[in-house]
Amino acid sequence: MNNQIRVRFAPSPTGPLHIGGVRTALYNYLFAKQQGGKFILRIEDTDSNRFVEGAEKYIADAFEWLNLEFDEGPLAGGKHGPYRQSERKEIYQQYVTKLLNSEKAYIAYDTPEELNTKRKEISNFQYDASTRMQMRNSLALSLNEMEALNEKRTPYVVRIKVEPDIEITVNDLIRGEVIVNSSVLDDKVIYKSSDELPTYHLANIVDDHLMRISHVIRGEEWLPSAPLHVWMYQCLGWEETMPQFAHLPLLLKPEGNGKLSKRDGDRLGFPIFPLKWVDPQSGEVSSGYRESGYLPHAVVNFLALLGWNPGHDEEIMSMEEMIELFSFDRCSKSGAKFDFEKAKWFNHQYIQTTSDEELEKLFRPILDEKKVIVSKEYVEKVIGLIKNRAHLIDDFWDQGSFFFIAPTSYDEKTVRKRWKAETPEQLGELINLIEGVEDFSSANIESLIKDWIVLKQYHLGNIMNAFRLALVGEPKGPHIFDIAALIGQEETINRLKKAIITIHKD
Repeated sequence: MNNQIRVRFAPSPTGPLHIGGVRTALYNYLFAKQQGGKFILRIEDTDSNRFVEGAEKYIADAFEWLNLEFDEGPLAGGKHGPYRQSERKEIYQQYVTKLLNSEKAYIAYDTPEELNTKRKEISNFQYDASTRMQMRNSLALSLNEMEALNEKRTPYVVRIKVEPDIEITVNDLIRGEVIVNSSVLDDKVIYKSSDELPTYHLANIVDDHLMRISHVIRGEEWLPSAPLHVWMYQCLGWEETMPQFAHLPLLLKPEGNGKLSKRDGDRLGFPIFPLKWVDPQSGEVSSGYRESGYLPHAVVNFLALLGWNPGHDEEIMSMEEMIELFSFDRCSKSGAKFDFEKAKWFNHQYIQTTSDEELEKLFRPILDEKKVIVSKEYVEKVIGLIKNRAHLIDDFWDQGSFFFIAPTSYDEKTVRKRWKAETPEQLGELINLIEGVEDFSSANIESLIKDWIVLKQYHLGNIMNAFRLALVGEPKGPHIFDIAALIGQEETINRLKKAIITIHKD
């Protein structure tokens, strides 16, 4: 195995982590683990104006929940830190100086107003070789003009100098060879004097080089910046250490027309973030997969197959299987539709294979919220009876609330169809039968009650549906005798008595 494989996930702490970012991190993780390499977290927080309090902790919490552990990062440490770009100012400054001294970059003093004026003058204005000499920068200004601006401490930026009409080749592990002419690139800002911080375009390159990143695996939306990054590596003389690129397909709206956004989740009722997010400014609450009742590995398994084909038809895979099978040549070039119903299907499959003990821990907060006090053992038994009907943890309450709270109303349609004039009398007889039962196990009471129905020549369907109506309140739930056995003899009798008193058929 190649121990030099090093990949990084580099989010900006500007808000909650999008589920598309989780998938990008997951592909980095799978590749690193398959190759015996390192999975690194780097926080790209050079844009101080967009920093959001709590966002970095949210990122850490999300990956802890997903069980995707970083080998290096702000919390894990490592010999290539610091791992927050805001803590690396001095490192970047020397490379800004290097680019300026080698005339690969230049200083620009243009104000936002001047740039806007130029955009109005020139259609599709781009700050590049064709326009830079019309602007206020160190290439166009005299030495005296520069000194005067510097004496006034005029704010400035540093721009990379892109030479025109040069073919730049990006070798992408998913998309193959991409060739771009340098004339379509503009002289991007790589440093701002206002906050003494580099922009993404410089910090990203410097960090990847110094952190010895071997592969940059990121979303398709970053593909347009790849030619500039190749140019930057060349300007810094780092061609031999340039990482290999892999640009992943977009996650698309469920309808397939455009990139998946938070509005899609709000519109269709599914989470777009791994954890719940509370906006610190507006107070707006956005749902998360964890709080919506998803299991972490179900989310991971679902995301892994959005843009990657393992080479077989099996969809449920362990992390070890995904690591073993992952390859870039099976990653799609086209976007993947986000099928939120499929996400529920994956979660249903994982619920079935998760122990009742573990599921009880996840369900317990819901019971606490409902102020239901029951034993751990009882809840586990309930889960064992209803988990095959559940897609989300919340479904345990929807499917089994009657195990904890007796019904207070009864399904009208079932009452009209199954509650006959003779039903109260028949259920009264059933109560007398149940009161004398010593073995109140599911199998025993089923045998006794069915024998009684046959003996009395009662209508099986009417009795069974009235029995379920009395215990559950509606025509749902697992085997009725399993319900009765679990809630117990006394509670079963109480619910039958209550139904006889309460239900009055017109």
